[in-house]
Amino acid sequence: MSRLFSSSSVLGAAGSKMASFGKVTHCIFDMDGLLLDTEPIYERVLGDLLKRYSTAYPRTTRMKVMGTTEQRTCEILVNDLRVPCSVDEFLAQFRRNQLLHLGQAPLLQGAERLVRHLHRHNVPIALATSSGVDSVEVKTKNHRELFELFGHKVMGSSDPDVKEGKPAPDIFLVAASRFADSPPPDRCLVFEDAPNGVTAAIAAGMQAVMVPDPRVEEDQRKHATLVLRSLEDFQPEQFGLPPFST
Repeated sequence: MSRLFSSSSVLGAAGSKMASFGKVTHCIFDMDGLLLDTEPIYERVLGDLLKRYSTAYPRTTRMKVMGTTEQRTCEILVNDLRVPCSVDEFLAQFRRNQLLHLGQAPLLQGAERLVRHLHRHNVPIALATSSGVDSVEVKTKNHRELFELFGHKVMGSSDPDVKEGKPAPDIFLVAASRFADSPPPDRCLVFEDAPNGVTAAIAAGMQAVMVPDPRVEEDQRKHATLVLRSLEDFQPEQFGLPPFST
């Protein structure tokens, strides 16, 4: 899945403008839409589910739920779109349907290269996803060896320590606290695709590299520290991390 390069403050693959960022020692990754191309699957599952209730799935609502927990996603859909069922009923259907389709989600461009590079250079890395344990298990089953490289995983929809989902900072603060050396927030770099996730990272006191969906508006990207077309364009040395060898 290709990404659009749309921020004047970032470096593309060729690098035409230098920027200075804070040095970091630890990295925290979102999963859906950043490492795994799951967003089209989620849209299809939710769209089909809403059709059962003769309800459209408008673009504004799709952007609103991006990056939120499963529970919060269903609350927004049921309440905003006036779906004629309870949130719990909708959530149960959503969880059942998503597990049937998410196992085939491919990795996005640059994801494997960056994760392996950081792990090889002993940079502590963690996963911080709004998904729950069951969902993560299904989505990563074809990429199990890669996801085992993460030192730990925080799954917002099922982790009791994550009191509020994105855009609240909880999930990233919990992820940082579970590194062996509990680094301060400003030493953590977050990789995100969703505006809610970027807001959460900045609220946590961390820098945020954003790889947005092309449909994300320019004003929803402006709070990110850096906006890129894909993880393939990331230059680790800009944040004091070991550079790629080639």
